[in-house]
Amino acid sequence: MIADEAYNQYQTALKQGLREQKECIARGQSPYPPVLDELLEGVNVKSTKLVATAEIPVERFVGMKSAGRTAAFSPSFLPLLPEDTEFATKWITLCSDHLSDVGIRDPLICYEYLGNFYVQEGNKRLSVLKFNGSPRINTTFYRVLPELTDDPRVQAYYEFLDFYQHSGLYDVLFTQPGDYGKLTALLGFAPDQDWTEEDRRRFRSGFHYFKKVFSDLGGQRLPMTPEDALLVWLQVHPYSELTALRVAALKKSLSDMWDNFVSTADPDPVVRTEAPPTEAKSTLFNHLLKLNHIHVAFVHQRTVETSAWTAAHDLGRQHLEQALGQAVTVRSYFGANSPEEAEALLEQAVAERADVIFTTTPQLIGASLKASVRHPNVRFLNCSVHMPYSTVHTYYCRIYEAKFITGAIAGAIADSNRIGYVGSYPIYGVPASINAFALGARMTNPRAIVELKWSCLPGNPAQEFIEQGIYVVSNRDTPVGQRGHMAYGTYEMDSTGMRKPLGSPVWLWGKFYENVIRSILSETWSTRTSAAVNDWWGLSSGVIDVELSKSLPAGVLSLAKILRQGLRDGVIDPFRSRIVTQDGRVINEGSRILSADEILHMDWLCDNVVGSIPSYDEILPISQPTVRMLGIYRDQIPDIQQEVIT
Repeated sequence: MIADEAYNQYQTALKQGLREQKECIARGQSPYPPVLDELLEGVNVKSTKLVATAEIPVERFVGMKSAGRTAAFSPSFLPLLPEDTEFATKWITLCSDHLSDVGIRDPLICYEYLGNFYVQEGNKRLSVLKFNGSPRINTTFYRVLPELTDDPRVQAYYEFLDFYQHSGLYDVLFTQPGDYGKLTALLGFAPDQDWTEEDRRRFRSGFHYFKKVFSDLGGQRLPMTPEDALLVWLQVHPYSELTALRVAALKKSLSDMWDNFVSTADPDPVVRTEAPPTEAKSTLFNHLLKLNHIHVAFVHQRTVETSAWTAAHDLGRQHLEQALGQAVTVRSYFGANSPEEAEALLEQAVAERADVIFTTTPQLIGASLKASVRHPNVRFLNCSVHMPYSTVHTYYCRIYEAKFITGAIAGAIADSNRIGYVGSYPIYGVPASINAFALGARMTNPRAIVELKWSCLPGNPAQEFIEQGIYVVSNRDTPVGQRGHMAYGTYEMDSTGMRKPLGSPVWLWGKFYENVIRSILSETWSTRTSAAVNDWWGLSSGVIDVELSKSLPAGVLSLAKILRQGLRDGVIDPFRSRIVTQDGRVINEGSRILSADEILHMDWLCDNVVGSIPSYDEILPISQPTVRMLGIYRDQIPDIQQEVIT
């Protein structure tokens, strides 16, 4: 009976293998497993050494060490040779052993490269075990270690080696740096904590069901792995739920988050709007359906008294109430200083009937994401940029437009041609502001040089500029107009450090909040989709401006006002000019309009900027959480720790 069953299994496996072979050929793909010896051609191998004998997840076996037997198997290690061959006889014998008390006991001999396994001895054993659904296979393996390069997959693999040392798991395979650290933190383990056998059993069990549910829902059609989906899911659900939830509840939790999986998997996950929506023409039917009142909540990390940033958003709240009057009921919540406090305040806002909730700092994105999944009928907006979550609408301002104007002012004022610039963090949008400032300075002074320092690095940039004889400086911008003007923006100093203000970008959040709520009231607000949406508005939308000093020379003041009006009207574009980078690359010959993504993702500096973009390791620890969340290199930062709101 066992021999007959084994023979029938071979016939079934052969049919499936021939079908897979045919489908691969039709798609223009190789109909055989990949060969490691061929993959390693041209690769600098650092070492090859015996590692261990371990139980390896069956999905990690992807190919063969050498090309000798590849024609006998499809890519999934299904047999391809007829039933009357010696190969088939041996396969059937192994299958009989597996189905009987004898079993398949000898481990496979494999080579592991970048987390995947390539069989040297035991191809038929692997074929039989995979066909019979064995989840893990006993394997003795050698590790082929490539030289560390800038390739993200190689960098991620080096992080895996540390992960494996502590966890002993081959169950998750990431290809982007930082993901193993993210997983470790989300699971609640310290980076150097060794896993117990119970830890491994618990994770494997939970991840097994997660993968099955993800696949059942169509996850294989997304350009993401179950591991990638798990990282997104764990940002909303605690790890304890991974094994505690029944399959039906787990399926619902994944379904509720599906739009976020889709948006995160997209190579270009964020759809950007650069202006408020156009008011739709009203009809009697639309008028009858139109909302006439909205409950709005603002959730802040700090208070108006302790944070100029919070004060600016609270002025926006006051503008909203004045502009819309009885059409809105507004409540503000302060003190979201930790993830737990943020989540509690968001739940309180929902309980108090909020229809729209604004969270006013990027650090609140995690709590906003969790709340948005729990409360799909509430609109959540977070003040940040380039976040790939479809259930949280994000918003920020094109502050680089205002920086272009203050750069032009600085170029006109600086007698020595040297201008100081204090960058905040190397995050999305900041290099664009530096470059726009430098281009503005060059416009009014072709010899202008912008010397760049960073407030997120050790030192005192303002004092260092004085010591270097640089007296025109662009420092932090004014979050609130008419408040602390002397301490912010672009100013001129004397040798004692006394400052004379020149001009500063300012945020006018009230105009943004008014536009958003009016669009919701008029039903022109975009409904929830699988795309992540980011509002990135500028001077033309009235959400930013430049506060100009009355002490500016008349000609410079007139020029600044002309530039401001030109930017508002769309006839001036800071980046529609000849742009050359520090390393000599020509970004623009002068006629092209850079896209929003090109501007937001700038990771280069203009050739009249002296300085560089700091690496993550150079940044002060207090600044690292912000850079990890919004940094232009955030996907390349390794060994992520559990984030806390700072």
